[in-house]
Amino acid sequence: MSKYLPTIGLEIHTELNTKTKIFCRCLNDSFEKNPNINICPICLAHPGVLPTINKKAVELVLKLGLALNSCVPEISKFDRKSYFYPDLPKGYQISQYDLPLCIGGYLDFSNGLQMTSNESRMISDESLINNNSNKIRENVLEENSRRIRIRRIHLEEDTARLIHNNSLDVLKPLVSLVDFNRAGVPLMELVTEPDIKNAKEAVAFAKELQLILRYLEISNADMEKGQMRVEVNISLSQISNFKSQKLGTKVEIKNLNSFRAVEKAIEYEIERQTKVLESGKKIIQETRGWDDVEDITVPQREKEEAHDYRYLPEPDLPQIIFSNFARISNKTKRISENNSNLFADKSINFIDFERLKIETSELPAQKRIRFSKEYGLMSDQIEILVENKFFAQYFEESVSELLNKLSNDTRINSDDTQITNLLFDKNSISFGEDSRKNIIQLLYNYFSSDLRGLMNEHKIKLEDLKITPKNFSDLIVLIFIGHLSSRSAKDILKEMLLTGRNSSQITGERGLKQISDEKIIEQVIEEAVSENLKAIEDYKNGKENAIQFLVGQIMKKLKGRANPQILRKLLENYLSSRS
Repeated sequence: MSKYLPTIGLEIHTELNTKTKIFCRCLNDSFEKNPNINICPICLAHPGVLPTINKKAVELVLKLGLALNSCVPEISKFDRKSYFYPDLPKGYQISQYDLPLCIGGYLDFSNGLQMTSNESRMISDESLINNNSNKIRENVLEENSRRIRIRRIHLEEDTARLIHNNSLDVLKPLVSLVDFNRAGVPLMELVTEPDIKNAKEAVAFAKELQLILRYLEISNADMEKGQMRVEVNISLSQISNFKSQKLGTKVEIKNLNSFRAVEKAIEYEIERQTKVLESGKKIIQETRGWDDVEDITVPQREKEEAHDYRYLPEPDLPQIIFSNFARISNKTKRISENNSNLFADKSINFIDFERLKIETSELPAQKRIRFSKEYGLMSDQIEILVENKFFAQYFEESVSELLNKLSNDTRINSDDTQITNLLFDKNSISFGEDSRKNIIQLLYNYFSSDLRGLMNEHKIKLEDLKITPKNFSDLIVLIFIGHLSSRSAKDILKEMLLTGRNSSQITGERGLKQISDEKIIEQVIEEAVSENLKAIEDYKNGKENAIQFLVGQIMKKLKGRANPQILRKLLENYLSSRS
């Protein structure tokens, strides 16, 4: 067991989803392939130019702050952070120092443990349905959660991008080129408190933050495209000294662009620092980079302190006084109730905090709990839905359509009437709580496996999907009541995907409706048995494969459309009566 305890904090940079850059009107286009297209004198730092603040960028940072329980100060300001690097046009970066947009807060997230199938079955047990089963679920989720405190969230401008020619061709010079398209892109930086204990927690935190950023449409947060970058601050302290808060020397690992890199870099750095300390040497406070080929950290420079950056208030940008914005917002609201023409001047510029709060109404954590309560799904199933906001929305709309069909008073059009009549036919299945859970589970299985698999196979995005939630739920009903076999359902789903037609049309045209009528199946059983008397003798002599042979013969006569469960049950009953 190691005698050193790691202390880890993260600094996460995220490019924001704004149309323009932070201090000018140049396009914020991360997909621009041609270098130096989206540039102007402001983002190139020409003498005499004046920046202006992008209100949308400020709102996006505040939205995250509200989602993470941060405090918004009465006053915020921008500062000049001075350091030299070839991709920094001005020789300083406009950032924030002592008065950021958001202060404090926290993020709760799963520590990586999933609710097991046994736990889920226990919670779903009929005996617990009326005895606080939802509370049990919440307790399981809470036990598997961690809370990491947020120190600050601030706004700054991104740097340009360096393109290095490292060719081994002696005829090509080793040069570095600068693409200024990224210079001035609004960049949000979130700094955690040093609450993280290990590499897996760091990755879990970063993944949950990425999910929140996407849910709130603050950023696409694609790490491969550089839209989200993680920096790790890590130190080791002796366990005996930890209670006295005597922490070790901090090392920063810069610009990690994948979750794998975050995990590997932390694990490597813990091992490296442990070896240094055990050898009797001291850790140097420095900035290190990550070599993803060798899977090691490498020294870059000695770590700067805050005073090395010579922070000073940005003289070309005004302070942001949020208390004034709030007063203007309230005043505008009161006056607009009496006269809608007043305050129509767009120069009246305020932050609508109430709107921002509404837009953060349901985050991934709340959605997980609700999906567990409402749909009875296991945590790993919920995670598949929650990891994509639009998948979760499609699933919910499909379930909503499904539950409408389970309502006796649902009569919308001929298709709905047909399916609803089938659902509530006296000879069909009755829908209690168990049936409701089973049909939702069936819908989930076809959505998460079959539908998503087809979408991946045909490279179809959700926004281009031709299958509406209503049509998808219609298909699930036909499967559930036994009118479609699993094999037929998969073929129909594929045709729905490619054509956009509904399941009833395709089923009728192709004659794929599954046969569940017991009288029809019994009649065919008698025909098949009379034609295969040897199989009957084999069955009587204990040869179990004889029954499978007869099932095959009956299916052949019914063109594979017999309900297999009903067929098997009726055949076994028939053979038992002949024994």
